[in-house]
Amino acid sequence: MNLRAVSTLVGLAAGAAAQTPPPQATHPDWRVLRQDEDWSKPRAGASSPLDAIKHVRLTADGRAWVSFGGRIDDRFEAWDGFGFGARAPGDRDTFNLFRMHLHADMHFGEHVRVYVEPRTAQSSDRDLPGGRRVTDVDTFGLYQGFLELSAPNGGAPVRLRLGRQSLLFGAQRVVSPDPWNNVLNSWDGASLHGTVLGFRTQTFATWFVPNNPTSLNFADRERAFYGVYATKDASKHDRGLDLYLLGARRPDARTQGTQGDERRHTLGARSFGPLGGPYDGEVEAALQTGEVGDERANGWFAAAALGRRLPDACGAPRVFGGGDVASGGARPGGHVGTYFQNYPLGHPYLGYADVVGRQNVLAAHLGASWSLAEATTLTVTGHALWLYDDADDLYAANGASTAPSIDPTGREIGQEIDVLLTHRFGRHLDVYAGWSHVFTGDGVKGPGVTGSDVDFVYVGTSFVF
Repeated sequence: MNLRAVSTLVGLAAGAAAQTPPPQATHPDWRVLRQDEDWSKPRAGASSPLDAIKHVRLTADGRAWVSFGGRIDDRFEAWDGFGFGARAPGDRDTFNLFRMHLHADMHFGEHVRVYVEPRTAQSSDRDLPGGRRVTDVDTFGLYQGFLELSAPNGGAPVRLRLGRQSLLFGAQRVVSPDPWNNVLNSWDGASLHGTVLGFRTQTFATWFVPNNPTSLNFADRERAFYGVYATKDASKHDRGLDLYLLGARRPDARTQGTQGDERRHTLGARSFGPLGGPYDGEVEAALQTGEVGDERANGWFAAAALGRRLPDACGAPRVFGGGDVASGGARPGGHVGTYFQNYPLGHPYLGYADVVGRQNVLAAHLGASWSLAEATTLTVTGHALWLYDDADDLYAANGASTAPSIDPTGREIGQEIDVLLTHRFGRHLDVYAGWSHVFTGDGVKGPGVTGSDVDFVYVGTSFVF
C-alpha cells in the first residue's frame, strides 16, 4: 500500500481535483506536511476564493511572497469493548476530537524561507482507560517553525532547515507525524535536504518534542532522533527505492523485563512501485542493533504488499493484500530481541482499531477498494493478528506493553474487519465514516480484561486550504 493510498485511507490528505473551465487551474496536491507544497507561482484559473491567499506578494518585484493555509479536522469516535474489554474505568464511551492547524510559508528571495505552523487540538471528555491521552489535547502549541536556507547546486539545490519540524519518510512504517492522532509528532533540530546519485536525501539530527496539553512544548534532550533517509522515486515503468539508517535514543526504557537507557540503530530498505500491467507492490525490511541498559538489543521487521487494479469490473476496484512481521523477545530479561518501532503510523497496516503496534506481531491483511462514484470510495479490509513470539508481550499502537497476556498454545490476538467510506466535496472538504470490529482471539486473557470483542465507529471531516 503506497503513501498515497495510506493518506486516502485515514481520510487526512484530501487530493486536489483539477477544475475544468478554461484557463485550466493547476494546483499542488495537499500534503500531510504542508511545507512540501509548492505555491511559488500564482495559479491561473483560480477555482476557489481561498486560492487568493496561496501566493501573496510582499514586494513589487515578487521576490518576497507568502502562502497562507490551514487544516481543520473533526472526528467523533464511539467504542465498545475498548482494550479487549478493559474493566477499569470502562470499555465503552463516545467522545469528539478537534484540531486546527494554520500556517504561513514566507519566502524572501530564492534562498531564505521561514515556515510557521501553530495548532490547537481539543477533546471532549474521554472515559476509556487512560482518560484523555497526551495525544488528544494541545491547548495552543507550535507544531512547526523553522528557518530554511538554500544554496544552488545545479538543478538540485541544497536546503538546510533549522528549528521545529515534522518528519515523514517512505510509507510511514518507521517515521511518521502520525496524522491519525489528534496531536501530530514534531522534532526540534536540523535537517539537510539534497540530491545524491539520483536519490533525494534528508540527513537530520533532532530531539523529539513531547506534548504538554496545557503549556508550551519543549524538546526532550534525552530523546534524540537522527539519521539519513534517501529516496529514488518510482515512475510509470520503474520501481522506487528507499534506503535509510536511523538512530534513536530514549531514557529509562523497559522492554520485556530489561530496563535502562536505550539506543537503537535501524538499517532498512523499501522497494515500491509498478510490477507490470495492473499490478503494484512493495517490500520493506529493516534490522536493528543497540542496547537497553547494559544488555544488547537486536530486532527486525519486514512487510510486503501486492495490489491489482480491475478497471473493467464494477466500481473499478483495486484489490490488495500483504503481511507484516516484527520480532519479539525469546525470553524475559537479559538480551532484548523485541523490535523498537520508532515513530510509526500503524493505523492503516495493522487495523484501524489500533489494538497492536509494530512490535512482536505477525499480521496478514486482504482487502479491496471501490469507486462508488467520482468522489466516493468504499474500502473493506480484513486483518488477522498473532504474536510473533509467545514469550514476549502484546504491545499497543504506541509501543507500550498492554495488560492482556496471550495463551502460549495459540498466540492468537484476533481478527479485524475495517470498513471505510470517504467522499470528497470539491478540493477542500473530505467527509469519511468507518466501522471496525475486532473478533478477539481465545488467547487474549488477563486480570484487567474480559477478552470481549471490540467495536469502533467513527465519523470525521477534514477541511484543507
